[in-house]
Amino acid sequence: MTDAEKFQQSLRQAQREALQKIGHASELEGLEKIRIKYLGRKGIITSLLRSLNDFPENERPALGKLSNQIKKQLEEILARRTNQLREGKTARRREEDFFDYTLPGRKGWCGKLHPLTQINDRIVEIFYGMGFEVAKGPDVETDHYNFSALNFPKDHPARDMQDTFYIDQDLLLRTHTSPVQVRVFEKRKPPVKIIAPGRCYRNEAINARSFCTFHQVEGFYVDTDVTFADLKGVLSAFVKELFGQDVALRFRASFFPFTEPSAEVDISCVICGGNGCSVCKHRGWLEILGAGMIDPEVFKAVGYDPEIFSGYAFGMGVERIAMLKYGVDDIRLFFENDLRFLRQF
Repeated sequence: MTDAEKFQQSLRQAQREALQKIGHASELEGLEKIRIKYLGRKGIITSLLRSLNDFPENERPALGKLSNQIKKQLEEILARRTNQLREGKTARRREEDFFDYTLPGRKGWCGKLHPLTQINDRIVEIFYGMGFEVAKGPDVETDHYNFSALNFPKDHPARDMQDTFYIDQDLLLRTHTSPVQVRVFEKRKPPVKIIAPGRCYRNEAINARSFCTFHQVEGFYVDTDVTFADLKGVLSAFVKELFGQDVALRFRASFFPFTEPSAEVDISCVICGGNGCSVCKHRGWLEILGAGMIDPEVFKAVGYDPEIFSGYAFGMGVERIAMLKYGVDDIRLFFENDLRFLRQF
């Protein structure tokens, strides 16, 4: 085999390999590598063309013509294949970018109100429907509004550091929302019909039944000729609206410094229907709030004449109501932000 024949054989072999690889290429990057390998400055076809100078002059024209034909053929096929891949890539991009505006919208996960917020809003809604206005006060209170004006003696256990978070001798984190009652009384004259929802703080051990912070709704009504019967009527209507018409209500004598007489209010157990279970300790009753007629000493502290005006007050823990309403047995669940728990509401 002559050198010219070997040259042609190498040229044809390179042509076949290049055509095969071009046909199998599926990415533009792969085509570029093929071009460099065969037609680049140091490519196989380019190197063969440079070796033409080693052949006799009479053989060069035929070998040169064949080499240029093969080179031109590969360049044209590479160009077509490149255009095909570019068009296919553009088409795929257009297909991916295509958006069908006639499709229905995708429903995303929607957040819900915290169960305590739901119960708090429901309590406010019920009393608002009975003519109560909503009032709020500061979380950081003075000793006067939190205790003294509410007829708490200086030696009352609630003033002890074990119960109250004191900031200094006069400032503290409010232990109830009752200070709002005094603040409203100072600014307004009867008739006054208010509910005061808000967060409270007490220095208590955290367990399944108590927490260092909690929510309370305070309510009070002052006017002439307000009686305990009015208080019973309002609370009975509230309980029936929140827990259902079949729930029974009872009042037990109790004591609070700012009400006289005072009572604690129980409802028939919403778990067992009053038959007795572990939740109600087999008594059939569950305590939900405290209430009573406002003490005349509170009226004197704000300039109301107790000989003319009378009124009632009540206060309930939102967490307590929520636990009974939803059957939750651990108050800490409301504050742990566990989505597995919160998504149930």
